[in-house]
Amino acid sequence: MGRTMSHPRTPQPAGGRQSGWPLWIEWTLATRFLREGKTQSTLILVGIAVGVAVLVFLTALITGLQNNIIDRTLGTQAHIKVQPPKERNLIAPAPPGHVQLVLEDQRAQRLRSINNWQQVRDVLDGLPQLSAVSPLISGPAFARRGQASMPVSLLGIDPPRYRRIIALEEAIVAGAFRLQAHDALIGRQLAADLGLRVGDKLRLDAGQGQESVVSVAGIFQLGVRELDTRYVYLGMQQAQSLLNLPGAATSLDLKLHHIFEAQTMATHISRLTGLQAQSWIETNTQLMNALQSQRLSTQMISSFVALSVALGIASVLAVSVVQRTREIGILRAMGASRQQMLRVFLLQGAMFGLVGSLLGSLASYGLVAIFNNFSAQLFYIPLDPWLAVLAAGLATATGIVAAAIPARRAATLDPVQAIRHV
Repeated sequence: MGRTMSHPRTPQPAGGRQSGWPLWIEWTLATRFLREGKTQSTLILVGIAVGVAVLVFLTALITGLQNNIIDRTLGTQAHIKVQPPKERNLIAPAPPGHVQLVLEDQRAQRLRSINNWQQVRDVLDGLPQLSAVSPLISGPAFARRGQASMPVSLLGIDPPRYRRIIALEEAIVAGAFRLQAHDALIGRQLAADLGLRVGDKLRLDAGQGQESVVSVAGIFQLGVRELDTRYVYLGMQQAQSLLNLPGAATSLDLKLHHIFEAQTMATHISRLTGLQAQSWIETNTQLMNALQSQRLSTQMISSFVALSVALGIASVLAVSVVQRTREIGILRAMGASRQQMLRVFLLQGAMFGLVGSLLGSLASYGLVAIFNNFSAQLFYIPLDPWLAVLAAGLATATGIVAAAIPARRAATLDPVQAIRHV
């Protein structure tokens, strides 16, 4: 039983001349084929859009979560801490021809200052990788009020420099960020344990008869219970006097422009100064392992999304080639070259990837906006515009690659055999 079929003619612009755009014929054929298969085109576009939306939103979500974790971690500590080298026992070498067996007890580490710390500070100030350098003197003490006593850690700071390391002023929940003579800043948990309020007196006992009575000028909340329980901030001179280390600095806190360069810079600073330099990466190995695991999981999900998009585009175009075998044969018989037919289906793959990625990017922007509006108490998701551009480029490239096999099949069809195809 015969049937009537309409066959697309090779498009020609008015006047019988081709357009100035070299891909005008291929573009016209590609868009016409897509319009004829509206249902298939719509379904694959929706699939690509969903995949890209998941990819962009998930990447932005993981990035926001990692930024939040890093900000919370580094919001209460320096990127690099420089301290005096550890004290070691000096062991006399064995006489020539003798074997020496040594049973060594590790030496106790006493509280001591960095030698010539002012010169070291000035040298570090000149390093372009560092954004801030702050001297610090710290040591143990007891905080007493009446019969109550709590072990604390005294931190003597230079306020103008230290606020560039840690935004302590923003953490003040009562009182003011003030460290004049006999002033102290204490954590919220310590204030609750000792029943202290702004203006109350607090006795600090550093041992060996070193005591001082200070006034609570402010109460801070860093968000870490241990720090809010133990930290007591003093002016640097007052802490030096209380710890019996006049003119001393037991460490230098450093802040970097790029936080993930901390380990490299710590090694460089250690060689430059001969001091012990420890980076935040070294002291937070579990955090770094968690961040690396998150990155790995994001990359795996991205790979599976790209694979699913590629398979979807390839399957749709493969079906399209089979459905339009006769039309392709007629076009080839009318003078369309193999390269033209190849470009027709490559353009279809590129259009699928580009349009689907644009729709998916718009959907991901909406998901991010919903999350930031209704889950702002958790953390904020920053959305980098380049992330959508990268997703669009990746999806377009994936579409072209996925279309390669169907396009090659369409280009290699024999016109005579194709026309006989029913």
